[in-house]
Amino acid sequence: MSRLFRDVEGGPRCPHGSVVCIGAFDGLHLGHRALVRHAVDRARALDVPAVALSFEPLPREFFAGDQPPPRLLSVRAKAEGLLELGVDQVGLLRFNRRLAAMSAEDFVREVLVRHLSVREVWVGPEFRFGKGRAGDLALLQRMGHEFAGEGLGFKAGQIEPVELDGERVSSTRIRNALQVGDFATAQRLLGRPYAIGGRVVRGARLGRTLGYPTANLRFHGKVPALSGIYATRVHGIDAVALPAVSSLGTRPTVDGVEPLLETHLFDFDRDLYGRRIAIEFVTRLRDEKKFDDLPTLVAQMNRDADQALAALQQDPLQQDQPRATA
Repeated sequence: MSRLFRDVEGGPRCPHGSVVCIGAFDGLHLGHRALVRHAVDRARALDVPAVALSFEPLPREFFAGDQPPPRLLSVRAKAEGLLELGVDQVGLLRFNRRLAAMSAEDFVREVLVRHLSVREVWVGPEFRFGKGRAGDLALLQRMGHEFAGEGLGFKAGQIEPVELDGERVSSTRIRNALQVGDFATAQRLLGRPYAIGGRVVRGARLGRTLGYPTANLRFHGKVPALSGIYATRVHGIDAVALPAVSSLGTRPTVDGVEPLLETHLFDFDRDLYGRRIAIEFVTRLRDEKKFDDLPTLVAQMNRDADQALAALQQDPLQQDQPRATA
């Protein structure tokens, strides 16, 4: 049986019971990790599978239509990160019109009870679910008690909020930190350096003609949580992270549209096409801007490269490979 599922068709997936944690899990920050690890611990105690349940697209992306909000993690990174935290199965339910219209009560009956045979369900602070966000912890607890009469009862609980500097750890706090280049705060909230991972794709090769060949990562319709020019490190090529300078944006000087992460590795000339890498963000250098011509752009790229190298020399290298990258 695959460890990843996208729908709840067919018979029970966990016929002997499960412990389920539910959330958006965008970022897999310290709060998410506490929730997942608690669910895993409870599943081990009950000797049943631990299931992390989320949605793709995220509900806020579905309802936003053509203007989706920024997100911290790609679908692949979220699934891989949850599995690394010890869950046995990851459900990334397709959030579509049918699921959006499903009542909270039907979600409990169809997903939690019928498909996952849930014995315990754990959620984070202020968790809501179902049509109109009508479901909450109290509803879960009430229905868990009601199903006990049918031999299908379950326990529902909420973990305590994880706080840092007197405020709850949240994806919103991380996005705010990233947007202003406060990577130290983002790292403390995430429990690891912020990085964006993906498979290197071919671009227009303009950077090579300008003296700055780049490894390019695309976002496949998702909106990244930051933009601008950065000093970065690249993981996944050598045993040690490699120094680089990166541009994340729409490339206004050459009339780009789709967000693209372009990374120039210093003193590097190997072919990376098709390879999966992770770009760790270290220092924000400046905003993306449109230049009058290519020579002016190249002059600025030279300054960016010098500033990136200086910033990287001042920042201690962290050898650990970033996990759960965006």
